[in-house]
Amino acid sequence: MRRFANIAIAVAALISLILCHSQAQAQQYIGYVYPAGGQQGTTFTIRLGGQTLAYPSGLIVSGEGVSVRLLDYYRVLGNQELDLLRQQLNLLKKPETTLSDEMVAKWAYYEFPAPIAPPELLAKLTTATDAAVLPERELAKRNLIRRIESIFDEDERFPAVRSHCELIFAEVTIAPDARPGRREIRLVTRRGVSNALPFYVGHTPEVARKPMKTCQLPVLGREHLAQRVRPPEEEEVRITLPCTMNGQVAAGEINRYRFHAKKGQRLVISVKARELVPYVADAVPGWFQAVVRLYDAHGREVAYNDDFRFHPDPVLYFEVPEDGEYVLTIYDALFRGRESFVYRITIGELPYITHIFPLGARVGDPVKIELGGWHLDGAVLTPPPAEAGPGIHLIAAAVGNTFSNYVPFALDTLPESFETEPNDDPAQAQKVSLPVIFNGRMDHPGDLDVFEVEGKAGQTIVAEVHARRLASPMDSFLKVTDSQGKILAMNDDHYDAGSGLNTHHADSYLIVHLPSDGKYFVHLGETCQQGGNEFAYRLRISLPRPDFALRTIPSRLNIRSNGTAALTVFAIRKDGFEGPITLRFKDLPPGLESQGATLGPKQEAVNLTLRTTLTAMENPVNLTVLGVAKVGEQEIIRQAVPAEDRMQAFLWRHLLPAEDLPVLVFSPNYQPPNERLRPPIRDEDRPKDVPRTATQASVEGYVRQIETLFQEWLLTEEFANGQIANVEARVIK
Repeated sequence: MRRFANIAIAVAALISLILCHSQAQAQQYIGYVYPAGGQQGTTFTIRLGGQTLAYPSGLIVSGEGVSVRLLDYYRVLGNQELDLLRQQLNLLKKPETTLSDEMVAKWAYYEFPAPIAPPELLAKLTTATDAAVLPERELAKRNLIRRIESIFDEDERFPAVRSHCELIFAEVTIAPDARPGRREIRLVTRRGVSNALPFYVGHTPEVARKPMKTCQLPVLGREHLAQRVRPPEEEEVRITLPCTMNGQVAAGEINRYRFHAKKGQRLVISVKARELVPYVADAVPGWFQAVVRLYDAHGREVAYNDDFRFHPDPVLYFEVPEDGEYVLTIYDALFRGRESFVYRITIGELPYITHIFPLGARVGDPVKIELGGWHLDGAVLTPPPAEAGPGIHLIAAAVGNTFSNYVPFALDTLPESFETEPNDDPAQAQKVSLPVIFNGRMDHPGDLDVFEVEGKAGQTIVAEVHARRLASPMDSFLKVTDSQGKILAMNDDHYDAGSGLNTHHADSYLIVHLPSDGKYFVHLGETCQQGGNEFAYRLRISLPRPDFALRTIPSRLNIRSNGTAALTVFAIRKDGFEGPITLRFKDLPPGLESQGATLGPKQEAVNLTLRTTLTAMENPVNLTVLGVAKVGEQEIIRQAVPAEDRMQAFLWRHLLPAEDLPVLVFSPNYQPPNERLRPPIRDEDRPKDVPRTATQASVEGYVRQIETLFQEWLLTEEFANGQIANVEARVIK
């Protein structure tokens, strides 16, 4: 089943790619953001790496309370462009080289992404003329030199990941009252919107290591030559608890954090690594597999973790045995690494939810949720609001001004009940009145919960477990037997294409047709024979509830002026639903129109086309896709979830959900307006009697590169004119 679902996803993505290729030659893509979050009430610089990021116009972060200001864009330069900059840099370092007034105005107070110390010479010169002119000119010259040097510093001719080479720098400001937790960040350019990446708002003080440069491609047998060399002060950072540490891991590296702790402190150390960049196409297991170790002052290992239950990201709980220095280390399990191996570690005596019970409730019903975890005394857990509809909602606990991690909580419309012990065998089976959702637990290792259903001949019964999809470590299995113990159906793992981050589809599902009137038994167990309070589940036993969910690929839409683009809509059919689904956009803004589409009976994917009469949009707008179907006389309306088709470890495909579906209309012919007017070249400046060896086409290409660098304020007027005059004089007549 999983194989066919993966094939369907791949085919759908291929169709979408072919259709959209002529409309947008390359999609805007960001592969990482660093740091991937920050503290409430702070302002800091972030760095994004990606490709096709030309003409950036801004960044957007979902939710409220976070604003982003674009600072700079570093594109990948060609060899000739780098040679031009090298020549310009050598000239700028000569004392006699001066800048024009417009260059001074541009560079005198240029804001570098990584702030530089203000030049001392502002305080050295005393005359009014010197203070007004010379310091500013000298500052502008130094800033331009620094900017060109930074281009060479960031340039990597043989990158490990070519799609990370274009760089965006931005300034993030988080309001003091911004809601803590996960957000999503996207880049907006004049030619489209990028994919989304996770971005977190925290409430503890933060530190961030120096950003990593683009990593070099390692060569087999000489991998050590591609490893970066770090000074000792970059290997270990001293912190004060509580703290959130932001860092990146390069190949073969271990990052260390030293702190002082007191006896009796109960520290929670939680890592976000795989959560920040969920799927990596060219790496096994397909993400940054973080490992954390804690050492005491004597260098003895006192704690270790490489994952938390089934989550790849580690979580440690450590009770400090004695006062002293402790060192926390983090690295990749296979000692891989590069600039996209980004992490956030939060450490302190902070609230953390390890499990809840029940995992869900009926829509509109009051519910008391039992919390398990650390530092939860006095915690206030707010369930979903009364108006919340069916689905999975994220909830967190507050302890004073601090917040826990978020955990999923399910709402449904069916009647709910609690599993009661003993019910370990058919003789003690808990009787079922259909339909029902049981909230239960595998109370102890080897526990088995059995439910008795009074069935009719020809009746169809569905049993479905929600556990792993609700962050429970339970790996369930289901079987249905008749009154004589004959097995009618059995299931261990059931693939759910809509489950996002899950790679082990450990929840069970089965549908069985009853052969005769009588008693039937639904057996629920834990595949690995584990149990405990955290092994909670929700078991639905009902007649089929034909339904569907929708995913749109990709999670953004970029449309050319007066053009057409398409989303691929993927249907996840449930409980045997095979009917047609009518698709449409909800409340399209003026200038956008769509005739909709229909997923035919049993069809899994279709293209939904959107047309525009607009030339361009200043900012993207969020759209909503709806699917409508009939089950008998009942009309079902479902909202599609935007998603990206992501590959894991060379092979597996996943639909990674996103919060929004932005659309942007762009002009494919957009060019930034010229900010500078190059003075005409004087005849006396044109070289005479030079060999004519260049073709007109090669000269035109070279001149375009000069003009581009000139408009980017990286070349002086004199240098640009001199280069153009020299090359034009060499054109073969």
